[in-house]
Amino acid sequence: MSQPLRYLCLAGDGIGPEIMAATKAVLRAVVPALTRPLQLEQAKIGFAALEASGTTLPEAVIAHATEVEGVILGPVSHNAYPAADAGGINPSAVLRKALDLFANHRPAATWQGLDAPSRKAFDLVVMRENLEGFYADRNMHHGGGEFMPDADTALAFRKITRAASKNIAQAGFALAAKRPAQKVSVIHKANVMRISDGLFLECCRAMAKAYPQLTYEELLVDAAAAHLVRDPSRFDVLITTNMFGDILSDLASELAGGLGLAGSLNFGHTHALAQAQHGSAPDIAGQERANPTSLILSSEMLLRHHEETRAADLIRTTVGQALARPETRTGDLGGSMGTVAFTQHLTTQISETLR
Repeated sequence: MSQPLRYLCLAGDGIGPEIMAATKAVLRAVVPALTRPLQLEQAKIGFAALEASGTTLPEAVIAHATEVEGVILGPVSHNAYPAADAGGINPSAVLRKALDLFANHRPAATWQGLDAPSRKAFDLVVMRENLEGFYADRNMHHGGGEFMPDADTALAFRKITRAASKNIAQAGFALAAKRPAQKVSVIHKANVMRISDGLFLECCRAMAKAYPQLTYEELLVDAAAAHLVRDPSRFDVLITTNMFGDILSDLASELAGGLGLAGSLNFGHTHALAQAQHGSAPDIAGQERANPTSLILSSEMLLRHHEETRAADLIRTTVGQALARPETRTGDLGGSMGTVAFTQHLTTQISETLR
């Protein structure tokens, strides 16, 4: 028998447990379409772990994450956690570093039959470097990348390395080579940050030589944001540094209909982690109002990463069919379904398709 596909499910905070339950139900529904047995494992993180063990991310959970094929991470309320020395650790940031997840793959696409702020249909991907850049908790060997030399001055470091730039360039070009549009847009601010973004551009330009069949362009980040608003359909794969990618991917997802409709996959050479694009929404937790689409589509991306294409296609098709009709949408999209009813609809449709 084939080795099981082991996924560690970390529900998180707020609506996390509800959308994780929905995601696990959908994954179980597509088991007949998988080539390997599926084994869903779980552990506590966030406030539940803080109460049980004094930290929002126990060391045992990090170790567990290194042993499985993939992790499914629900949203966390890290801004509400206590200080790090009191156990308040951001699970998302720590797991990205611990598992060396250098790429954050964030697709944004309009859905047929569902209104979106964008006037044009589009299908793009932001490939975002994940481990350095402006993020102060990710760019120092020890300690944070922000400091105050006096009470009225705050400074921050931005780290760009050749190794990380090559990794994200390789991931982005390889993805673009598999997509119909065959186009790469490298997003930067080298007119101001000449050394750091200059190094990033150097790595992307070198990678472009290995993919001569792709259309290649470079855009300043402010110009890219303007073009996204004007016509997102001009883009295919955008490759960029950490914070630029964070901002542009949120913009793209909102133009496509909202963060609640967009999946996200963090991956490296060995590990992968699926993660909803949105936050923990504690104000609606436990009210049957959470839309689980983002985490479900993130798990679909995780399956696709592990070459379980049939199951991934089945999930994406079924979600698309549900979003196309008002009567099978959740309340945030103008429908009448709650979290459980929406999940049951998806699993029923999947089961009927497989039957």
